[in-house]
Amino acid sequence: MNAGRVSPPDAPVTPSVPGLPAVPGLPAVPADWTLTLDGSVRRFADGRVLLGGAPLRILRLTDAGATMLGRWVAGEAVGRSTGRTQLARRLLDAGIVHPVPTPAEIDPATVTVVIPVCDDAEALAVTLESLRAGAHGVAGRLRVLVVDDGSAIPVEALVADLAAGDTSGLEVTVHRRPQPGGPGVARQHGLARVRTALVAFVDAGVTVPTGWLAELGAHLADDAVAAVAPRVGSRPGPSLLQRYEQAQSPLDLGAEPARVVPRGRVAYVPTAMLVARRAALEAVGGFAPALRYGEDVDLIWRLVAAGRTVRYVPEAVAQHRPRRSWRAWWRQRVGYGSAAAPLAQRHPGQVPPVQVSAWSAAAWLAAAAGHPLLGLAVAGGSTALLPRKLSALPEPRRRAIELAGAGHLHAGRWLGRAVLRPYWPLALAAALVSRRARRAVLAAAVLPALLDWRERRPAVHPAAFVGVRVADDVAYGTGVWLGSLRRRTWAALWPDLTSWPGRSAQAQEPSSQLGARSSR
Repeated sequence: MNAGRVSPPDAPVTPSVPGLPAVPGLPAVPADWTLTLDGSVRRFADGRVLLGGAPLRILRLTDAGATMLGRWVAGEAVGRSTGRTQLARRLLDAGIVHPVPTPAEIDPATVTVVIPVCDDAEALAVTLESLRAGAHGVAGRLRVLVVDDGSAIPVEALVADLAAGDTSGLEVTVHRRPQPGGPGVARQHGLARVRTALVAFVDAGVTVPTGWLAELGAHLADDAVAAVAPRVGSRPGPSLLQRYEQAQSPLDLGAEPARVVPRGRVAYVPTAMLVARRAALEAVGGFAPALRYGEDVDLIWRLVAAGRTVRYVPEAVAQHRPRRSWRAWWRQRVGYGSAAAPLAQRHPGQVPPVQVSAWSAAAWLAAAAGHPLLGLAVAGGSTALLPRKLSALPEPRRRAIELAGAGHLHAGRWLGRAVLRPYWPLALAAALVSRRARRAVLAAAVLPALLDWRERRPAVHPAAFVGVRVADDVAYGTGVWLGSLRRRTWAALWPDLTSWPGRSAQAQEPSSQLGARSSR
């Protein structure tokens, strides 16, 4: 937790999320919208003190602000007064509340769907049929631009066959690139040819939810919002790989809504499916052609740095097709890891392989070295220092124990996973020469995976889940090292040890899946 995020007593709320520049004259939140409280938020002192958000922070409200928030949580609309809209905006920016937009009909003439595809006509057919079905109830035809990214067998004939005799739903055109350039290049090729106000990127193989345009597009009634992404789940199936992906897909960012910010609970969204304002994407230069993986993370972070809002809306659920073979799955995970180094160069400080406090790191290192009592003493020392940062809360010592305890436990989980992700070569070297290191590495491999299995209860035997999870982590970590060596940088391997205990309790693992943007 950062003391700088605690507001002075006379301020209605803290400023916007750190790292996001304030935008003069930011548009008002639509007056007829309602707001819902983030699941992490706890209210104290009759609602005048809030603890929550991601990153975790303390906010103080005036009496009027606390009353206003209470009414919103009870279902009252935001309203039109300046005070209401300013407070709503700041709470939205802080991740304390999330919007519940008024349902809206989006004119399909304002939208172009861009589908990049390369050598996967079957996946393209699935997505086109899904778009046709998902467009039911929408007056007019959706424009769809298929970008054939140098397929060995052009997809134009397939599209013509699918469209033959169809007079409803879609208006499909195909642009072919002579050579494959990757999904980012293909998306940028499509974006350059879009003329509508909105563009929706949908990967080949993704099935869209019915009513997706209205559900996601409703968020764009807020002029501050540049892009909206649904939850992207993995299509169910009987194989071990399919069952594992349902529980551990790198595209699935969970069931909680979020404002997307680097290092937040949802730090990125994949462009496996994304609805955005064309002008906003063009203003930041669109997709970077130099990035084979992580190109959409880079785009999202540039939007955020430009002061635009990106929202994650898990109520809408798209589905993607997982890899069909273990070899393809391994290559995908290595590719995802390889994105960490170029992203670390483009966005310094935003891609740490692990993000915990130095206190937590020291405590767990002492325990792993065979000195658990020393580890407990270090953890206790950090807990003793925390109450002064929590003076705005009732019973600050009790809150310090709760937050520090949760923070240290979560830090141990992330550190354990980091042992097998970016740091597995170092862990392997240590395990070869030290029995104690072997025990620590074994614990790091098994315990975090078992905790995930217990929380998610996937249709996978625990032993099989642990085995695939270890392979998943090692593949990603291999990609991190390969990308770092190619780029000649260690930025993606340098940990961030500046967080206070408690922040990790709400923050998503910072770079666990930073390359996992595309379902291709």
